[in-house]
Amino acid sequence: MSVIANTPKPPYFAVIFTSTRTDGDHGYDEMANRMVELAELQPGFLGVESARESVGITVSYWADLESIKHWKANTEHLAAQKTGRESWYDSFKVRISKVERDYGI
Repeated sequence: MSVIANTPKPPYFAVIFTSTRTDGDHGYDEMANRMVELAELQPGFLGVESARESVGITVSYWADLESIKHWKANTEHLAAQKTGRESWYDSFKVRISKVERDYGI
């Protein structure tokens, strides 16, 4: 995922997921790709950006808080969250914020 998300004019919302990983893949890459595919099908999904070094950061963009709520409750996403807590992450944090302004080239 090396593309900057093409988001609409604000306001919209961002879910910022930061994490540190356990050693080994344990199916992580396959599931991460599946979660992006699945998120793209969700109503209100606007885009995603991700980077990983010692700390991974994935930011997904959503039209509204209701869309985020539905994504969090998606059955397949819930299963991935459970596996993440059990196998993939040493630590993680989720932050949800409202984007009031954006700009760039």
